[in-house]
Parts: sequence; C-alpha cells; structure tokens
Amino acid sequence: MKNCALRNNNFFKEWSNNLNEIKNQEDFETLAIKAFKFQYQNNNVYRQWCDYTCKEIESINEVSQIPFLPISFFKTKDISSCKEMSAEDYFLSSGTTSMQRSKHIIYDKEFYIQNTFNCFEQFFDKVENFCYLCLLPNYLEQTHSSLICMMDAFVKKSKYKESGFFKDNLKEVASIIKKNEEQGIKTILFGVTYALLDLLEIQSFQLKNTIVFETGGMKGRRKEISKTELHEILSKGFGIDSISSEYGMCELLSQAYSLGNGLYKTPKQMRICIREVNDRKSNNLVNHSGVINIIDLANIATCCFIETEDVGRMNEKGEFEILGRLDHSALRGCNLMYAE
Repeated sequence: MKNCALRNNNFFKEWSNNLNEIKNQEDFETLAIKAFKFQYQNNNVYRQWCDYTCKEIESINEVSQIPFLPISFFKTKDISSCKEMSAEDYFLSSGTTSMQRSKHIIYDKEFYIQNTFNCFEQFFDKVENFCYLCLLPNYLEQTHSSLICMMDAFVKKSKYKESGFFKDNLKEVASIIKKNEEQGIKTILFGVTYALLDLLEIQSFQLKNTIVFETGGMKGRRKEISKTELHEILSKGFGIDSISSEYGMCELLSQAYSLGNGLYKTPKQMRICIREVNDRKSNNLVNHSGVINIIDLANIATCCFIETEDVGRMNEKGEFEILGRLDHSALRGCNLMYAE
C-alpha cells in the first residue's frame, strides 16, 4: 500500500479486510508498522512531526518506537494521509462556535459506520438486536458530530421502530423503557449526564433488559460531581449494578467501551499506551498514571497514532481508566511551531 491511488471504495475495503483479520497482538503490531510506514510517506504533518521527534525513522520496526502525533494538531492542520482522495465529510469536536474545534476529515463514511458496528459488537450483541434511546440534546445542536453520526447509524440499523433521538420528551422515553422492560426487549439508553439525571427526576426504574450509557458531563446544566458519586446516583435511580460508558472522540474512528467500574476495554483495532507526562519516549506504563496515547488502526486515512490530552492509568489486562485532562502547565519543552 504505497499511496492512495486506489479509489476510495477499494482502498477502504482492503483496509477493512486487514482490520478484520487481526487475531492477536502480533497481527496488530504487523498492521501498525504497515500503517506507520504508509502514513509517514503520505501524511506531511505527521512526517514533519516524526522527523522533529525521532532521529532514526528508518530503523523503526517495533510499535513501541512509533511517534504519536499530539491531538492538538487536528485543530490547526488538515491531518490527511490520502489528500488525493475526495473527502465525503468531516467531524468536529464538541464546543461553542467561538472555540477552536478539532476537525477530522472523513473520506468514507460507510467505513466509519461499519467500524463503529464492529467495535460495538466485540463487546455486545449485534447492533440490530437493540432498541436505542438517545438522550443527546446538546450533541444534536452541534454540527458534524461523530457521536450523532454513530448513534444515528445504530438507530437506523435497529429492528425496533421505537429507536430514536429524544430531546425534551422524557416522559415518552420513560414509557418506551417501561414497555421494553415488560416485553423483554434489549434496550440501550445512551444519554448525556444531565439528561439522564433529568429523566430520573420524572421516574425511577428497576431495569433488567436495559444498558445505560453515560457520556458528555453536565455541559453547564448542573453542578459537576465526581464520577463515582454520579454513577452511584445513576445506578440507584435506574436500579442497575453499573453504568456503561463509551470512550471516543472526533479524532478517532474507533471506540473503547466500559461495562462498568470505569474500566475501558479496547476493540482489536485499537490499543492504549500510557506515557510519562514529560517524556514522549516512555511508553507502556502499567499501573502508573500518565498521558494516554492511542493507536487506532481505523484512522488509516488520517493518523493512527494519537497522543491525547487525557490522563489515565492502565492495568496488566490492558484495561484503562480516565483520570482527567492534561494540565499543560506541567509540560516542558513540548511545543512545535512550524508551517507545512
């Protein structure tokens, strides 16, 4: 795979087949090296960053040696490894119109959608077997939201006509949940934090067939509380043992999932590495807090190797938790200003 001369459909079909063939860590690392070589050759921004941070690019033959691109570059540069392709769309990070938002170019939206299905089904049942009730009012107000694109695809794939987005009609949501529980219909309630709390002010539940996903925080609508306290309130109100979460962002095409306890697991095409805050060359820290680096092999058309601004910790099983956001005042000597 030397370049993107193939048309979009063939290029993404070939890469999708590669992702599906990942069976173990060796397969993942082989494909990651292939992705790195392709993106170093075809992605101008990533190549300049690699040349700046690594003096022995030609000798890279292990995943632990690959440089990670700071996620902030998505705010200021067009991150692309396939510039000769025609873009279909783009995703923007959430925020106000006055904020500088990250932009992720999408060359094949169907590839993104199929990848979200693949990630979900590695942890849950087939996408079509759930009824999806989406309480994401603030995301609906955003343009080019990757989360809305994903959940819209889930809603359309569902075999249940009750699936959909609900902005203010919380009584209808409560009614559908009650009916689905009585009929034993597997349901996913996917809601922004404050909307889930608003729903519980209308009615409490004792759920047996519903998985509750919490995302997005209070968005200024309610007082912020700790994640532990929040999940205790939600678990009690919905009558379930744990609250699930999805870890994703506009700069990534894949998602990690937590089935409870705040611990996330990655799908086979995605890996988490933890590094020291002030040492980009440190990697694979276990049971030690640090900056989260992500390899997302679905990002083949942009950049697969992303240094986030999230702080986390990973255990021996590869599960990780989010501890907060990076305090940039703690960084020393990490700025790079350049023009393409």
